Amino acid sequence: MTTCLEEILFVLVGGLSSLTCFCFCKKRAYSSWASVSMLGSLILLWICVLLVFLFIWIQRPKNYPPGPQPLPIFGNLLELSINNPLKDFERFAERFGKVYSLFLGSRPAVVLHGFEAIKEALVTKAVDFAGRPTDFMVNHISENKGVVLADYGPRWKEHRRFALMTMRNFGLGKQSMEERILGEISHIIAKLEKNNEGNVNPQTMFHNAASNVISLVLFGTRYDYNEEFLKRYIQLVTEISKIINGPWNIIYDTFPVLRNLPLPFKKAFDKTKKIKNMTLSLIDEHKKTRVPGEPRDFVDCYLDELEKKENTGSTFAEAQLIMYIMDLHFAGTDTTSNTLLTGFLYLMTHPEVQERCQREIDEVLDGKDQASYEDRHNMPYTLAVIHEVQRVANTVPLSVFHCTTKDTELMGYNIPKGTLIIPNLTSVLKEEGQWKFPHEFNPANFLNDQGQFVKPEAFMPFSAGPRVCLGEGLARMELFLVLVTLLRRFQFVWPEDAGEPDYTPVYGVTLTPKPYRMHIKLREIVGYM
Repeated sequence: MTTCLEEILFVLVGGLSSLTCFCFCKKRAYSSWASVSMLGSLILLWICVLLVFLFIWIQRPKNYPPGPQPLPIFGNLLELSINNPLKDFERFAERFGKVYSLFLGSRPAVVLHGFEAIKEALVTKAVDFAGRPTDFMVNHISENKGVVLADYGPRWKEHRRFALMTMRNFGLGKQSMEERILGEISHIIAKLEKNNEGNVNPQTMFHNAASNVISLVLFGTRYDYNEEFLKRYIQLVTEISKIINGPWNIIYDTFPVLRNLPLPFKKAFDKTKKIKNMTLSLIDEHKKTRVPGEPRDFVDCYLDELEKKENTGSTFAEAQLIMYIMDLHFAGTDTTSNTLLTGFLYLMTHPEVQERCQREIDEVLDGKDQASYEDRHNMPYTLAVIHEVQRVANTVPLSVFHCTTKDTELMGYNIPKGTLIIPNLTSVLKEEGQWKFPHEFNPANFLNDQGQFVKPEAFMPFSAGPRVCLGEGLARMELFLVLVTLLRRFQFVWPEDAGEPDYTPVYGVTLTPKPYRMHIKLREIVGYM
């Protein structure tokens, strides 16, 4: 194919050279009309040459994963739905196999479909696929700092190790973290009790609660739901997310020549600057009140480490801390709140599942004031429901894009260093053969024949390998404590006037359920405080 195109290009270039020379030498002999006609022919010929050149330029290397034929400039973007490309990815997998390639503009990408391909890449050959791409809009917004989007290397390793150690030391999985989460849940309960026998819009409620939990970890501070700082911070994050999830992000990533123009994607950078300034103000407050060596929260720990490592060549820096905080705040808020929204949507529309959870919760917590994370071991059905909620929520459908750190192989294909890798987690969480009921909400996906909880290996909503979500432990604890505590206290009912429930999520970096309302009924529980 390439040889044929090269021959065509040779003929076109030769013909173009002859035509240009002929036109130049004889230009005085032609009339004005003929000159215009000849100029038009030259332009068309040059366009043909350019198109042929571009077709040659985007040919796939030898033994590269197959995929649809890309167009010059646009690649395969015109074959993908902007609103939700997940069905397009599934269609390509049916045609080209579990590992296939696409062109996002002129950028080559390899899509991984199904458990086998994703496990081989992210677990078996973890280091080969542990990189991050560095030339997307999100990378430029974050300046390639932080820990989520940072490329694989010493800086990322040092900061990830620090984050895991610090979150563990601050009680992740221990009683102190439980107390923070349960304290935040008490504010949700107060809001719901005020609306007993009424309807509530849960969107902002769960988002604010998740934001406060991660704020307690990062800053040691919670905010009233009506406090202007919290509302402004969440508003800015939401607005940036809309831009990143929309067509202007695609335009920015596909056409670098447009990046310096005053187009709408510039708003994402302006709003990020405002969040950075708000974050910096919190860091400055910590500097004034902290006692070195006696950290109260994540920021204090980082500032202590920064002082220890000063002038040692460490990658710790204040600019890094700002983006670090933004990374963890976004990751700890959006995913958890969207999973909770999905959970209560399905619990309302599957009342038999909700009632069975409540019976189990009432039995296990009989006589106890509040739930503990340890109670999960005695609640196999409720635990299965929570995991099934995570599976159907599919909150981060395409994970965070990876990048190969060296030339490697995957399922028999050659993958060059620096190739963009898209792990399609949706394909794993709904894969035939991996689940009893892959296409419906059914807690039996996580229960064996004896009713005991089991977690299939294909359950990877947090991704897998060294890039697995940093906040996985915190998210699991939040989901369990919120769901168990609220189900113990309330019954959640789909409003009679709400029409048929719509389970179709709004596509983006994270999947979000469409807005809905829930009807609240207070339960009478003996022994509840």
